[in-house]
Amino acid sequence: MPIARLEGVERYYELTGPEDGLPLVLSNSLGCTLNMWDPLLPHLPDGLRVLRYDRRGHGLSSVPQPPYSMGQLVRDTEQLLDHLALGPCVFLGLSIGGMVAQGLAVKRPDLLRALILSNTAARIATAEIWQERAATARAQGLGALADATMERWFTAQFRATPEFAPWREMFLSTPLDGWIGCAQAIAGTDFYTTTAALRLPTLGIAGDRDGSTPPDLVRETIKLIPGADFALLRRAGHLPHVEKPAEYAALIVDFLTRHQLHLAKNTHCCGTGHADHGSQA
Repeated sequence: MPIARLEGVERYYELTGPEDGLPLVLSNSLGCTLNMWDPLLPHLPDGLRVLRYDRRGHGLSSVPQPPYSMGQLVRDTEQLLDHLALGPCVFLGLSIGGMVAQGLAVKRPDLLRALILSNTAARIATAEIWQERAATARAQGLGALADATMERWFTAQFRATPEFAPWREMFLSTPLDGWIGCAQAIAGTDFYTTTAALRLPTLGIAGDRDGSTPPDLVRETIKLIPGADFALLRRAGHLPHVEKPAEYAALIVDFLTRHQLHLAKNTHCCGTGHADHGSQA
């Protein structure tokens, strides 16, 4: 089992794909493990060197006592990339993973070639909302937050299918201290000023049914970065790669192609299909 123990914190990760492939780092949402990317992987080109990891407090990684800071989460990721000698990479961060991406791009621009900021923002909700959710979780457990979270994350159509159940279970199986610690990190984060200073190829992705980071919030953050692209996936929520994996992968491939971010030699695509890009700006 691949685990990197760095500064006393164990980070579980999975690294797949050709050694000479373009590094693509996938950074998870709050309350999810690296397995949240399972629906996307079959639709990605085989020339990518894909890193998935469990952030602190999640999955098989260490669960330090909260609170956590966004600086710690960025540092954890920075250390892992240095440990694996995986930079410069394309970094795809979703929700809190997108906040980590923004912080890492400012702190260590040498590690990044491009950013994909999915269903995220420079600031998500308010400190008061996150503090209230953390207090509820501490007093009543994550079950008290599950229904409202799943409604924000997924469309009603998806929640009515058998495929929905594992996602609720993934959320509920998150260590309580880990969820609270990361929620507190989000509460203390405002990257509007620093994200506006970024100058690297960037793609923003939003789902039109996302109740956690609505499209206008995502677009507002993407507009901070000169030349950044924005794509809207129709009939998709906070985890659009779950509900629309082929379309989501097609956006990634199109972005890599347009910015001449080359894959490994002898690359074959795995049926990404056609993406409904919605709107782009």
